[in-house]
Amino acid sequence: MRLTLRTLSGIPEVCRPPVRPDQLQPGIVHIGLGAFHRAHQAVFTQQALVQAGGDWGIVGVAPRSVDVVGAMREQDGLFTVTRLRDGDASASATQVVGVHTRLLHALTEPAEVIAAVAAPTTRVVTLTVTEKAYRLDPATGRLRSDDPDLRADLSTVTEFDAPARTLPGMLLRGLAARAQADAGPLAVLCCDNLPDNGHRVAGMVTQALELLTTLTAGTVTAATASRLTEWVTANVAFPSSMVDRIVPATTPTLLERVERVLGVADRAAVGAEDFSQWVITDDFPGGRPAWEQAGAILTGDVSPWERVKLRLLNGAHSALAYLGALAGRATIADAIRLPGMHDFLTLLAQEVSTTLTPPPGLEPEKYAAAVRERFANSALGHRTIQVAMDGTQKLPQRVLAPLADLRTTGVSPRWTPLVLAGWMRFVRGYADDGSRLPLDDPLADRIADALRDAGGTDPASTVDALLGLRDVFPASIAEDPVIRSTVTAWLTELEKHGAAAVIAGIASRETIGPTG
Repeated sequence: MRLTLRTLSGIPEVCRPPVRPDQLQPGIVHIGLGAFHRAHQAVFTQQALVQAGGDWGIVGVAPRSVDVVGAMREQDGLFTVTRLRDGDASASATQVVGVHTRLLHALTEPAEVIAAVAAPTTRVVTLTVTEKAYRLDPATGRLRSDDPDLRADLSTVTEFDAPARTLPGMLLRGLAARAQADAGPLAVLCCDNLPDNGHRVAGMVTQALELLTTLTAGTVTAATASRLTEWVTANVAFPSSMVDRIVPATTPTLLERVERVLGVADRAAVGAEDFSQWVITDDFPGGRPAWEQAGAILTGDVSPWERVKLRLLNGAHSALAYLGALAGRATIADAIRLPGMHDFLTLLAQEVSTTLTPPPGLEPEKYAAAVRERFANSALGHRTIQVAMDGTQKLPQRVLAPLADLRTTGVSPRWTPLVLAGWMRFVRGYADDGSRLPLDDPLADRIADALRDAGGTDPASTVDALLGLRDVFPASIAEDPVIRSTVTAWLTELEKHGAAAVIAGIASRETIGPTG
């Protein structure tokens, strides 16, 4: 049997949802039904409904994959979130979430998705679609205006029953339908790891609207574009947010555990760590759930929290992913147990912390120590390969931004370049033992072409080739002789000794690696 509204009465009472989707009215459209949304925003929203009520059910939209839509539909929108903690297998660790009132698949149900965004009852659209879906240039943060799929979407922006190829195209169609219906104000809340994400998404929409006015193909007129621009300017807000919770990919082991606990199967189950944080700019012209009563921080400026998280947590996560995968460690928890890894991450945090102005009450040293403790939770089973994916979209905010800030202040960074060297070694496609490493990245073909065209496999040739990807590495990074020489030195050590030995050398204060 499956988890459904009908089978709820038979599962342990401690696991039952405090709200039910058949008793809620929708107020949010969420695009991106992945595990993170289900373990984060859905949980915060459920708790806000428990504390303060309101019409804030979620219409969930999967942009591409139909699997999660099918699984959640078969379960009446229900799924479980299981707290993953070493030594904790209690039933109370598994909680059913019941806030999704409807599930939609964007590719096959485009008209229904657009109608949901345009509905007057919808007052918030939230997004978790990963960095690459926004079609932004990693180096400049601007919309890729030459993207053929985006241009095709914009040229048919008023064809609401046609599937959108891109996230910006889907969002613009929803806004166009909403403007046409004059359905009232809306907040579009990005929950992805983009720096200053509200302003980034606002810029994406503004740039898409500007591009719209230049297109001659399709059904859009200049007057249509002008009216839409005016309506969006007057009615749509783009608050920023910072999200934090480690949510690994769901495994068969987790599905089996949930079925043992519930007595029924849950094919949309997710697991996550205890810790969860959400910091949000409080700018919602149509209203919002009482997320602060669920523990979210509502503020006028998200950026201090965001920068700390991107640089101290996400940057360390990427370091563990690349260096751990090279050393043959399958999970983040395995990687952090490499001899010397704690020492390296501590030194990395100390270096990066000099680029931060943390929010009041947050001490970077304690924050970084807590992050290392979270990463050591072996119950998460968070795979290094999973964290390593989409590196070209993640490096700019996690690694390149602190590198640029360090150089601006005249510092010659020693430890941050090792993370970049780890990525360069990783994209060569094999671990230190010779086993293959998959490269899952939107620029995978260009990376392969750059390495092949370099005509050599020595570290200097690799650094030259990869720093030549200028839509990832701006000139301030690529042409900086200190950064270039330090990354080359670290890559030389990784090639010569392997990642495990390089990290162990840091712990024992041996002379492996650049001395700065």
